[in-house]
Amino acid sequence: MYATYHVIAEALTGILLLILLRHSMLRGRFFLHRLQQNGYKRNEYAAWMRTRWTADVMPGVYAWINILFVALLFWGRGMLTPTSVHVILFVFGAVWFLPGGTYTAMQKKPIAFTPRMMRLAAALAVLSLIMPAALLGRMSMAGRLLDEPVLPVFTMVTTALLQPFLVWLAAVVTAPVETRIQNGFIAAAKRKLAGLPDLKIIAITGSYGKTSTKFVMKTLLTERFNVCVTPGSYNTPMGITKVINDDLDATHQILILEMGARYAGNIDELCGIARPDVSVFSNVGIAHLETFGSQAAIAETKGAIIRHLPPGGTAVVNADDPLVMGQATRTDISVMAVGLHTGRLRASDIRYDASGCHFRVSDGTGKSVRVSTRLLGAHNVQNILLGFGVGLTFGLRLETMALAASRIEPVEHRLQLKPAGPYTIIDDAFNSNPVGAANAVEVLRSFTGGRRVIVTPGMVELGEVEVAENRRFGEAIGRSGIELAILVGLERSKPIAEGIRATGFPEDRIRVEASLFTANEFLRTWLQEGDVVLYENDLPDVYAG
Repeated sequence: MYATYHVIAEALTGILLLILLRHSMLRGRFFLHRLQQNGYKRNEYAAWMRTRWTADVMPGVYAWINILFVALLFWGRGMLTPTSVHVILFVFGAVWFLPGGTYTAMQKKPIAFTPRMMRLAAALAVLSLIMPAALLGRMSMAGRLLDEPVLPVFTMVTTALLQPFLVWLAAVVTAPVETRIQNGFIAAAKRKLAGLPDLKIIAITGSYGKTSTKFVMKTLLTERFNVCVTPGSYNTPMGITKVINDDLDATHQILILEMGARYAGNIDELCGIARPDVSVFSNVGIAHLETFGSQAAIAETKGAIIRHLPPGGTAVVNADDPLVMGQATRTDISVMAVGLHTGRLRASDIRYDASGCHFRVSDGTGKSVRVSTRLLGAHNVQNILLGFGVGLTFGLRLETMALAASRIEPVEHRLQLKPAGPYTIIDDAFNSNPVGAANAVEVLRSFTGGRRVIVTPGMVELGEVEVAENRRFGEAIGRSGIELAILVGLERSKPIAEGIRATGFPEDRIRVEASLFTANEFLRTWLQEGDVVLYENDLPDVYAG
């Protein structure tokens, strides 16, 4: 009878080892996802790990299981039968590790199994197998794999615990391979551009609004030219080289590239791949202030897009931003300055309604044109002005561009009007910035006829000013006169709530929800016909609530 019980107990330990293998794989995928969300940058991934040390990296469950191991190793042998040890391990291990929890929860943006991710996953698998394979293989050869269950279970738990560090190590191991692959793509892109001497390259940078401005330019220039443009937020070396290698062909006359920067030298690297003929510099904000340190450093880095212009090139710049204008000092290029308040091209008489935005554009020579667009917000008016500035550079007339502007489709998740049955949604869920957030609140305020609601977790990646900017954002919400503010994130939303309350906004019109999912559940019961809901920012899973 004892032998039968022992066989069953050993089978339980075998099942537990499979449970721990599954747990390790889920945990590994979770941290691979976080590495991907941090742009595969090891330093940013390491910084994220420090902020989530006790919540994700070293959760308390591992401390409790280690206490159990110590108890079983030092005291259990003399007090418990071998079968009891098997059963205790299985019960505690299954309770702790069988539920997926965080590692199986629905993600707002699922992990993308790109070729790079597959290489990382393979490296992680190899690294994760080294310790278990060595120990378990040795014990199995000695016929003691399940006879002494504490050590193999401890080994598997330790492997799961080490997953975040092994992910970082996998990134280190695969770095030379990734560099070689990337250099090959870059070389191919340069050769392709060299074979298209008549192609005109437009490059755009700025702290915010790059993607919207890019698609404005595409819509305007397509009136006369065959245009190739990078999709979405393809603004990294691999993003632009992919478009050049895969999408650009000999029939294209203009290539529009978005160029992003998180660190000094990023724009130089991108311009080294594709040197622009026309550079567009939209603004200098405080996005990524935590990596640059100051707005002056941001302006200097992004200003490289103007410094890389060839003599005779054109810079289209935001005349309302003194930091941008400070970079447009070259005398051997043409500078087209546009703005809401100053510059050659100006906008005036801006109005909003349920159909979009309406304003007048003047070119400084007495000519003007009325523009109507589905894009919302003063910052989008500025983006359209930048597009008009590029259009003038390529010989387009104001009237032609005004007609084209009426056909501009809003970029997804950027102040996008979405009818939703009896109420209206303004989707501004893409990463927010102080200027864009303030403009979005102003747009929401301009709507009449129904109750106005904002749903927001606030802003991130603003460095030391993040709390202050979120409080200022809250003050803008409080002064807007809207009917309800739903803040997402019990901790992260506190500065926003403080700012709202500082304006005297009624407390019963402030609601704090733990997640976007619970916020939407509440709205389903609260909304009525004619209401307008603004979704301002939707943080990826890498940020805690």
